[in-house]
Amino acid sequence: MKILIRNGRVIDPASGRDEITDVCIASGRIVSIGPAGEFSADRVIDATGLVVAPGLVDLAARLREPGQEHEGMLESELAAAAAGGVTSLVCPPDTDPVLDEPGLVEMLKFRARKLSRCRVFPLGALTRGLQGQALTEMAELTEAGCVGYSQADVPVTDQLVLLRALQYAATFGYTVWLRPLDAWLGKGVAASGALATRLGLSGVPVVAETVALHTIFELVRATKARVHLCRLSSAAGVALLRAAKAEGLPVTADVSINSLHLTDVDIGYFNPDMRLVPPLRQGPDRAALRAALADGTLDALVSDHNPVADDMKNLPFGEAEPGATGLELLLSLALRWGQDSGLPLAQTLARVTQGPVAVLGDALGSLASSAGRLVEGGVADVCVFDPSDEWTVSPGVLASQGKHTPFSFSSTGMALPGRVRATLVAGTLACERAPLAQA
Repeated sequence: MKILIRNGRVIDPASGRDEITDVCIASGRIVSIGPAGEFSADRVIDATGLVVAPGLVDLAARLREPGQEHEGMLESELAAAAAGGVTSLVCPPDTDPVLDEPGLVEMLKFRARKLSRCRVFPLGALTRGLQGQALTEMAELTEAGCVGYSQADVPVTDQLVLLRALQYAATFGYTVWLRPLDAWLGKGVAASGALATRLGLSGVPVVAETVALHTIFELVRATKARVHLCRLSSAAGVALLRAAKAEGLPVTADVSINSLHLTDVDIGYFNPDMRLVPPLRQGPDRAALRAALADGTLDALVSDHNPVADDMKNLPFGEAEPGATGLELLLSLALRWGQDSGLPLAQTLARVTQGPVAVLGDALGSLASSAGRLVEGGVADVCVFDPSDEWTVSPGVLASQGKHTPFSFSSTGMALPGRVRATLVAGTLACERAPLAQA
């Protein structure tokens, strides 16, 4: 199908493009960016007053399939991605069964391709069954389509195993994705501090993150392996990351929308929707994360999408399953952060397009040159959104099977900026909302 996106504000953070013009799409690729001229389109999208941006790339989204279909189906979660303007996502390996065999990875990618809603890039398990003992066959998993290797939220307690994993990854150029959390210090349910003490909740101290970071950085120095740090949560962690980057260590990092906007005070009276991993920390931590994302110390903003069923969430705070729906909120919460920080729109969008693509690098294969970008000849993964349209998060408006999010609680009445009007994946309309004009 030939599609013309007409008269939109075209923003490509990677090239610096920011102009009102047309985008012509044919055979799944961007034919031209500029006045359409005689381009004959089967479908015309009137983007007057709208922003035409690269499709969002989310580095942290659990799809809950296989194994936890009661909390999320591939169909529902990829529909949520499209509704949020996300055209590519990375999913961790902690499914059931764990993504430690090529056949499981190939099945997941095949199912995602059939749905044509969003590109799915799986992380393979770093160790078999995520048990932290025997390494997986990384070469075979890479051939099956894995873009990196991770333990998800399961720490490796044996540092010799982690050392060998990084040595192997460095030899073949693989990236290891690690959540910096000490296995013994990180067993609480809320961030250590006055509020956790007052509520009687077991705490996760900042040193649970910094001790793990020190270990990871020492191992990176020894092996030269490329490591991506998932969901930093503290000011102290940011300081260590900044020093590691200044030293030239091959590390990148992301932060979740939850840590970027909320603090432990938002737990209120034991609101289980605030039961998250990593736990919400104090105001100075949030401020440091916001500043680090703005100056590029943190490379990407992620949704940390983790849908949870009602029966696992509507429990006492300490017993509730951690997690929240986030795919449909990623764009709006990025825009809110950008507005609060006084950033240009292109710089804001870079943290959910250009930044994540740089983290993935060559693992994207043929997509590496055009993912997260609007470039002539590149793949037509496009997000068209209305930056002036505000909406309020509620379970009824979410496409995800998981309806629990900390941003839908009534005490804030938070209105979020930015509403996706159309999402295109390889030139195919994966999601559309009125008003759109038909040719």
